[in-house]
Amino acid sequence: MTDINLLQPATESNASSPDIVWHEHAVNRESREKLHGHQGAVIWFTGLSGSGKSSIAGALEQALHQLGVSTYLLDGDNVRHGLSRDLGFSDDDRIENIRRVGEVAKLMQDAGLLVLTAFISPHRHERQMVRELLPEGRFIEVFVDTPLAVCEQRDPKGLYKKARAGEIKNFTGISSVYEQPEQPEIHLNGEQLVTNLVAQMLDVLRHHAIIKP
Repeated sequence: MTDINLLQPATESNASSPDIVWHEHAVNRESREKLHGHQGAVIWFTGLSGSGKSSIAGALEQALHQLGVSTYLLDGDNVRHGLSRDLGFSDDDRIENIRRVGEVAKLMQDAGLLVLTAFISPHRHERQMVRELLPEGRFIEVFVDTPLAVCEQRDPKGLYKKARAGEIKNFTGISSVYEQPEQPEIHLNGEQLVTNLVAQMLDVLRHHAIIKP
């Protein structure tokens, strides 16, 4: 059973010690955002393996960088080389992985960065957990909606083939559930060209005043 504490962000009431308190600093998020020239926010790409999350996030970061936007891309594989290298792929470990990423993204957002994340994050409560860590309007859920058959056909890492053969357990979409977002801020058709999807993303970010027109 999942430890319920993993689903709750640390606060003064549930932190490890009552002597641990949050300190407000003279330089706040608004000051950092003014320096960067744009808002800090978290763009959370979710979808099946092979849906195109990482490709779209990477292309979007390149486009934002060219526009002078301060960004950082947190990729699922990269995070597991360091921050979450002690975790496996059980439900509990996946939740802990997302909790850690959410806390890192929260700090980066507070630094005024536009943070892009590319994680399967298959459960709605995981994504909601991260949303609740952030200020209102600063979590942008992006559902990369690509049919399972297309993801299997792409299979860039050969993972679906291994999952079908029983070599990988708890593989999302095959032997583990993926809960589609019910009301994502952005719903992308993962079968479209990446360039078109990036243009769509930029339009939405401008519309919501995350970046300048």
